Order: sequence, then structure tokens, then C-alpha cells
Amino acid sequence: MKRHIIFLILGIVGIFFFNSCKKDSPNYPGGEVSPYIGIYDVRTIFKGAPIDLNLETLGGSSKITGVVTSDHSAGNLPEGLLVLQDRRRLDFLRGISIQLGEKAKEYVPGDSIVVDLIGGKLQRLNGILQITDLPSSKIEKISGDNRYQALRVTADQILKDPTKYESTLIVLVKGGFSYTPSEGQTLSGDQKINDGFGFITVRTNPKSELASLPQYKMANYWGIQFNEVSGDSLIPYQSLRTKSDLVQIKSEYKTPKAIVTGLLNDPSGSTDANYEYMQFLATEDIDFSKTPFSVVTTNNANASTPTGVPINGWATGGLRTYKINLTTGSVKKGQFFYVGGTNKLITGEKSTDISAAHWIANYDYANKGGYDFGTKTGNLLANSGNAFGVAIFSTVQVINTTIPEDVVFVSTGGSLASATAGYRIANTDFYDIINPVNLTNQPFYRNGDNTKAFVYVSPSADTFIQFNGEFNMTLGRWTKSRVQNNVPLTKESQLKEIENEFSTKLIE
Repeated sequence: MKRHIIFLILGIVGIFFFNSCKKDSPNYPGGEVSPYIGIYDVRTIFKGAPIDLNLETLGGSSKITGVVTSDHSAGNLPEGLLVLQDRRRLDFLRGISIQLGEKAKEYVPGDSIVVDLIGGKLQRLNGILQITDLPSSKIEKISGDNRYQALRVTADQILKDPTKYESTLIVLVKGGFSYTPSEGQTLSGDQKINDGFGFITVRTNPKSELASLPQYKMANYWGIQFNEVSGDSLIPYQSLRTKSDLVQIKSEYKTPKAIVTGLLNDPSGSTDANYEYMQFLATEDIDFSKTPFSVVTTNNANASTPTGVPINGWATGGLRTYKINLTTGSVKKGQFFYVGGTNKLITGEKSTDISAAHWIANYDYANKGGYDFGTKTGNLLANSGNAFGVAIFSTVQVINTTIPEDVVFVSTGGSLASATAGYRIANTDFYDIINPVNLTNQPFYRNGDNTKAFVYVSPSADTFIQFNGEFNMTLGRWTKSRVQNNVPLTKESQLKEIENEFSTKLIE
């Protein structure tokens, strides 16, 4: 009986405590709601119809705080919009626009402000989600000259969800046109910019002082992303704020003579030895007897020696890197060619013979050392989940300073780079020798923002990893960056399964 009474008392106390908390804070039992709500959370309130902003719709909060990114001095942003952004929610950098009329011009980038939202309305006008019906007295400037950030995003990320980065300061990196701009062409009007991941409109008011900005072959575009309505869809566009938001890229992005388009790292059967191979695509006619090339692979499995950062980069040797020279044969522009072990089978023992493919080198890497460096091995490419890579060079003289024509990496594990050593990259769709945003040197894989890699396939056996993209020969750049397509192979698979409409293409 006593036990029942104790439980009853505890239950009553618990109910009393819960109700007390509930009266104080309907959303956060046991605590008080912050007066500040993140911009990310404000944006999620909108469900398609205008909504009044009050304590109920804001979950007990009443204010937002953030840093201003809008700058109306050049007359290129949508009129009357004050744009700010914050990271209050999950460290997501998100922005919002406030319709403030002429008062919006009084604020400049770096101003820290607090906005009282009560009495305002959240609605989408002219395609842009914005807060309206707020008097300027609802906005308090706290300080100026604060640091603020731009998000580096790609066109495909924006196109996938135009609302995600709306009213956020973004930078489109290595943007170019579908043609080579002529002298005198300007940004005035709507211009389609390609960053290798898709096309985004950069909108420049013809009456703005930015309208005379030149079209560059390649540039970084800093600006705020907005949307407009077309039918039932939101169409994103970017607006630069000042002339300094357009930054010409002067780094050399030359056309590689050959590009890496696929590989088989884990053939089926009891051994991989002499069954692995790499696929390449020539961008020009090459006679290897007159212009020798070389292919170097890197295997960074934990058992590969020497361990640690590869001080000599691609020329490290041992079980880390292995070089195969290409000194005979020829290939035509637009033709696939192959480099690999002595067996010319599509996926290991007893599989389809693909000797009819255009093989330039079949080397007995299982029983011979590589040319100049590399220990004989049963695995050119790792199956451990650690990083492995392939680089093609337009020379057979490869040392730690030699820059490849093209390079790809799969996975990221292992000891790969330091500030002064590692695997050198080329300027590709994935990598940049000089960081295009902050212009710092980053010559190695895993330096700076050279962190992208294709995904390790698990289980990896019998999978041809195809790298699909579009390289524009006229522009000398990738207009569709390579994406990974994992092609499952069987013993009966045919060559057409790895050379098809999904393969990387040269666009004239």
C-alpha cells in the first residue's frame, strides 16, 4: 500500500511539474524560448501562402539577427530589398530578404542588425521569399564592418533546390560561357554562366554601373541568389553587387591531351594481378612513338610502402606508385584507349576477351617493376577503401614536380599530403593548382579545396568505374564535370558496356 501511495505522490508531483513548465514555455519544457530565431527556421515556416509573423507562428521567438550582405550602391540588386544572413541553425548559412524600400540603401555589407519580426508578413513576391510590412523602426543596427562569408556552391546544387540558397551570398567558381567572349561583350542583361556543373543566369540591370563589366573566358561570380517564377517553377538567378564581385581567373586551364574516363580496380577471380586496366580518351591525335606518354597509378592501402606522406609524389615508387610507359602505337582524337596488365579481359579470369579494344600498353606489373619506379605488385589500385588514383603524363620523365595532363582519385583514406609534398594535380574539373577563390597555392591532392574524389565501390569486384562528363574542345574546359557511373560487369559483359552513350564526350 505504501508503495502505491509513493508512486501516486510521484505521479502527482510529475504532473504538477510538467504543467508548471508547460505554462512557462509551451515549446521548450523546462526552459525559456530564446527571443531570437534562426533565418533557416523562419524560411521553413513558409508553406506556399503568406503568413503573419507573430509569437505563435514564430514558436515564441520574435527576432532575427544577422549580417547584411546587400549593397545597392551599383543599382544591380532587386529594388528595396535588405538582405541578411546568419548561421544560427545547425551552422547552415542561410539568408532572407526584407522589403524595406529606399531605406534598404542605408545598410551596407558587414552591418550587424537585429530585426523585430512581430507584425511582419512572410510571403513570396516576384519569386523571392521576403519579409514585408515591417517599418524601418523594427530594425536596429548593432555594429558595422563585420566579417561575413560567401558559400561556394555549384550550379547543380542551386538548380536542385532553388530555395536552399535563396537570399544567400554565394560564389560560382570557374564560370564561363558556352562560347568564347569577344572583346567588347559585356554582362548587361541575363547571361548564362556554366561552372562545369550546369548553367545559371547572372542578371545585370542594363541601367546598372555593372552593365559595362566585360565577359571573361573564366571568372568567379560573387553575388546573391534570388528566384523568379516561371509557370509553376522557381528559376534561380544570381545578382552581383559591385564591380569587385566579378573576379577574372587568369590561371592556365589548358586542354589535356588525354583524359581519364574509367577504370577496373577489382576484377573477379582469385587474383587481380595483370587484370586491372584504365580507360582514357584522346583529345588529339597522338603517336606515342614520337611523343611518349606515361601512366602512373597510386595505391595507398595501409600495407603499401613506403608509408607516410609520399615525399616524391607520383615518383615515390615502392608499392605506393607504379609507372607504365606508353612508347608505341597511336590514337586518334576522340578515341578511347586502354592501359593495363597483360590480360585483355573485361573483368578478370575467364571473362570476355576485349583485345579488340584499342590497347596502348599491356604490362606485366605482377612480375616486373615499373618503368623507373614501382615494385611488382598484384594490385595497382587499392581494394581496401583507401585512396587510389591514376595520372597520365605527356612525358616519361616523371619526378615529384611533374604535373600530369589529367588525374583522378577514388576515395580519400591514407597518408596523402602535407603542405609541401603529395600527389600533384592538374587544373581539371575537380582540382585547381591555385585556389580560384582565395588564390593560394594548393598543388597537391588533399591540399586546400582539392578534396573531391570519386566514391569507393563496396563491394568493388566486377565494377567498372566510369567517369562521365563533357569536355568542350572549343572552350578548352569541362562544361559538364565528370560524375561517377558504376557499371556492373559479368563474365559475359561486352566492350560496348564500357564504351557507350554514357561515356565522357568531347564537344566541339
